[in-house]
Amino acid sequence: MGFSFEICLQNERERSNAGGVNALRNPIRFIPLLFLGAIAAGTLALSMPFATLDGTSPSLMTALFTSTSAVAVTGLIVVDTATHWSAFGQLTILILFQIGGFGIMTAATLFGLMAGRGFTLRDRMATQVERSRLDTGDAVSVLKLVFVITLVVETIVALILTTRMRLFYDASWGDALWHGVFHAISAFNNAGFSTHSDSVMGYQHDAVILGPIMLAVILTALGFPVMQDIRANRLQWKKWSLHTKVTVAGTVVLLLFGFVAVLAMEWNNPETLGPMGVGTKLLNAAFHSVMPRTAGFNSLDVGAFRDETLMVNYFLMFIGGGSAGTAGGIKITTFFVLFAIVASEVAGRKDAGLFQRRFSPGIERQALTVTVLAATMIFAATTYIAAITPLAFGDILFEAISAFSTVGLSTGITAELPPTGQLMIIALMFIGRVGTITVATALALGGRDRPYRYPEENPIVG
Repeated sequence: MGFSFEICLQNERERSNAGGVNALRNPIRFIPLLFLGAIAAGTLALSMPFATLDGTSPSLMTALFTSTSAVAVTGLIVVDTATHWSAFGQLTILILFQIGGFGIMTAATLFGLMAGRGFTLRDRMATQVERSRLDTGDAVSVLKLVFVITLVVETIVALILTTRMRLFYDASWGDALWHGVFHAISAFNNAGFSTHSDSVMGYQHDAVILGPIMLAVILTALGFPVMQDIRANRLQWKKWSLHTKVTVAGTVVLLLFGFVAVLAMEWNNPETLGPMGVGTKLLNAAFHSVMPRTAGFNSLDVGAFRDETLMVNYFLMFIGGGSAGTAGGIKITTFFVLFAIVASEVAGRKDAGLFQRRFSPGIERQALTVTVLAATMIFAATTYIAAITPLAFGDILFEAISAFSTVGLSTGITAELPPTGQLMIIALMFIGRVGTITVATALALGGRDRPYRYPEENPIVG
């Protein structure tokens, strides 16, 4: 008996040690650690005196908030990026949102490939819950695709913006290059950071500046699985996966909806579209139908938007963009899965689906879980901040959704939040970037299904 007991203890120790190693190899737990590591490194760099223009060390909260916002590719700020941070500080911010948009997710994949000869099938399928629906053999191919698209798109957009700023805005080649590169990388990563105090409001009449920024944001907001599918099957709709069809169709629908809504609601607003000509109104309405999806640049004063326009922004920000890209929000596929479920229930159909494909019960539960968790966190954060500040409720709600969905748009209250309010926004940005399902799974620590099922009984609903 004693010998058997000792063997059991030894086996349990071995399982615990293996669990510790697997925790590092498990991307569900490793990805949050990577984000936290990048945020910590960024906070340290931004805390240095030479990171600011006046040569004084910023507060720890300022450095932490800015680092989190950059790594989470959000764009919310408590100090003006253009006037507070030195060239070193701005470069640090640029590196952080490049890492947040590209490096961390791909690094997690590479870690598994190199250290463990690839993640196990179970690990890969778990990460696909929130990130994509890729086959397990696609990791290397996707990494190459991500790298090539990042390099090509950022270079093209940077060249366009640099040339335009040099030739039409009297900037020196050095200044034009810096602003062009910064905005190109920020746009591609959906970061929303700008080296201008007014974001891109100074370019609200310039389609050559706003156009490339919009296209870069739309492209990466589709997500890399969609890019992979389109690369493999070109524009052959019938060969696209359901994920690609839903993401592309949903993107078109939401962009058109946002464009029409902003144009109609702000047409006569003297503080936004009102004074502009028709062409400029169309340009800026289009720009602001793209930005709430995840990017955070603004060519109009968001604080001057009418309440109904802010409501539209709530909706667009909450949904966000495509999975496995740089976009935030609950994701397009999540929203349209829920929409299809409701439509099927109303029509009395047993199965829910889109484009002649039905959804599995697991996908339906995942969509519901993501949405409920997101709404709960936004509700809790909004309620808490409203309780400790005299700020308008609508502005607080806008800020909370923008933070969780890693959008970066603001009505201008970010710097007015007390330290605990800023910590709440930091938490929302982190959770929104890592993903609600990823966080929940990481906290579950290997929970298992019960070996039994309770008797079925249905409560009254509605």
